[in-house]
Amino acid sequence: MKKENENSFIEGPVFGSLIKFALPVLGALILQAAYGAVDLLVVGQFGDATSISAVGTGSAFMQMITFVITSLAMGSTVIIGQHIGEGKSKESGDAVGTTIVLFAVIGLILTVLLEIFAGNLMTILQVPQASFGKAVTYVRICSGGILVIIAYNVISGVLRGVGNANLPFIFVGIACVVNIIGDLLFVGVFRMDAAGAALATVLAQLVSVVSSLFVLRRQSLPVSFSLEQCRIYPNELKKILNIGVPIALQEAMVQISFLVINMIINHMGLIPSAGYGVAQKIISFIMLVPSSVMQTVSAFVAQNIGAGKPERAKKGFFTAMFTGCAVGIFIFLAGFFGGELLSSLFTGDTQVMEQSALYLKGFSVDCILTCILFSSIGYFNGCGNSIPVMIQGISSAFLIRIPVSILLSRLPHTSLMLVGFATPITTVYGIIYFMVCFMQRRIHKSGKS
Repeated sequence: MKKENENSFIEGPVFGSLIKFALPVLGALILQAAYGAVDLLVVGQFGDATSISAVGTGSAFMQMITFVITSLAMGSTVIIGQHIGEGKSKESGDAVGTTIVLFAVIGLILTVLLEIFAGNLMTILQVPQASFGKAVTYVRICSGGILVIIAYNVISGVLRGVGNANLPFIFVGIACVVNIIGDLLFVGVFRMDAAGAALATVLAQLVSVVSSLFVLRRQSLPVSFSLEQCRIYPNELKKILNIGVPIALQEAMVQISFLVINMIINHMGLIPSAGYGVAQKIISFIMLVPSSVMQTVSAFVAQNIGAGKPERAKKGFFTAMFTGCAVGIFIFLAGFFGGELLSSLFTGDTQVMEQSALYLKGFSVDCILTCILFSSIGYFNGCGNSIPVMIQGISSAFLIRIPVSILLSRLPHTSLMLVGFATPITTVYGIIYFMVCFMQRRIHKSGKS
């Protein structure tokens, strides 16, 4: 990789810089969410409720693994971004090399553990007996390709750290096309059901990684990197883990709490389980705007903090938050009023559609609230201060989301709509938490001056 001095984050209009970065990030997230959505869509057309339940729960679990890996890789994104903002090209390369080795080791460990304990995990999640075997098969096939999934997310994290969101968008676009073809072939033609959906997902990620490595060899990036740097640099590892581990732990707790909700709903029966699986796929699209806002704020703030421009970093935070909320209003309306129509894309079963729509009604307001929460998370991550993010994630998962979900699920005449309210209630807590953090940060700075 060669040096390149041009950097749009630390100069020029803030809104333009954010949009230029956020749109390809959003596009990549949309296409990435399409993996599981296409899996469920095709399985829903060629399979039955047991197949939908299996793919819904299996893909939710694999999504948790992917999110945790992406969150850990955020440590690399932030450190690389800060090094570039500081003009330290060589240190950026050291961070890249450390990242490659670190995640290769993590991938190998995860592969072994998930292959061995897939059945135990599905038992813990209380997958309905009728779909249990299919869910285990789905997870085991996806686990066999975990190194490929990790490789894609690490490459994307590194590229976003250098301010390049266009290449990840292209790579995930390639994977999405391959996944659609694979689903139609394995599920539609060969009738491999949930196993075919999993195989198509792994194959798509593999093609994406191979394509990305081919393209990167011909790219000029602001990082001095060579294969000799593929080793652990203790100083860079410490920095990456100091930021990445709290973020990953926070994400793990959040995803575990959603899996607990999945377990609670699985216990309600096959049709609610299938309905929740469909709703989760729709939500994976609904939440893309907040997710793209968080990644954009993290990268923007990291480079500007590294360049010694804290006020520009703060301006980027507010700009991204208000823009995300404005878009979130329209997405909320679509989720609240168009739940059954959206659900019909994934299944023709009217009972499953009704259950999915009920959950969306309770959940959908969260797509506005989360833009505020995720912008705050992105700001603290970009500043390299991920401890408050970790505390918020853990406390919200175990003190709010899980207890509230259990409470709402046990009310007389409960429904998926009531259970869906647990998420926006949790987000309100998160917003209040970060308001307090910002106030403490301001008081601390005032005391120093």
